[in-house]
Amino acid sequence: MKLPPFLRRDPETAPTARAVDVGWLIEASKAGFIWDPPKRLTRTEPAPEHSKAVAYCPAVLDHEARLFEVTCPIDVNLGFRFDPDGRPAVINLDGDRSAIRPTALNEMLVIVNRREWRHPDRPILQLVTPYLFIADEPVYLTQLPPFASYTMHQWPGVLIGGRFPAHIWPRQMMWALEWYDTKKPLQLRRGEPWFYVRFEATDPARPIRLFEAEWTDEIREFQKGVTAVANYMNRTFSLFKVAESRRPKTLLKRKQRG
Repeated sequence: MKLPPFLRRDPETAPTARAVDVGWLIEASKAGFIWDPPKRLTRTEPAPEHSKAVAYCPAVLDHEARLFEVTCPIDVNLGFRFDPDGRPAVINLDGDRSAIRPTALNEMLVIVNRREWRHPDRPILQLVTPYLFIADEPVYLTQLPPFASYTMHQWPGVLIGGRFPAHIWPRQMMWALEWYDTKKPLQLRRGEPWFYVRFEATDPARPIRLFEAEWTDEIREFQKGVTAVANYMNRTFSLFKVAESRRPKTLLKRKQRG
């Protein structure tokens, strides 16, 4: 992988640490406490008794050690229908018993324009999240469905994942579902696995060290270049070289508490 300009300026600044540092941030103007920190995927099964058990397989261990889990922030029970004019609509099936107020749900929930769906009968629903990730060396982020969770298989559709360079594209994450079976409700429960993130560095053998990062003026200013670019142009990935050229040399700073 070719190093971007912000690392090529000084060859001596090339990464030498064994672990790859990646920072996570939460940009929430309110109710920030409902968003849990991303955490490394862990298992709760009892210790296996056989030495050849799956839990001891090095390939499985290395794979799962590189997955980080983001949990769902809300309890919600949603249904889907088309109104008499053929417009898509999402219904909160819990009504007055719902844990989330309609105004708050509407702030999070987006129904993608029908003309932008991948299939005319499979609506795409998005829930806005406040998560961002940043690194000071080339790191690609892949968003994945929580395939190791049994609850995910109860969803009436598939999560739409994505991959982008976190070191130059600190975009706000979205949770997007292609609702395959609209006759079934979408039930999400707070604290259950919602999606995974996996990171790739130049050397795939290096482990990932994920921690909470400090919001800085440099990150906020740089992030403005990424925000809402899809509203102005297609093929936004063509802006990667612009982002590389304008990126400050250092953005990642560990958040200090206490």
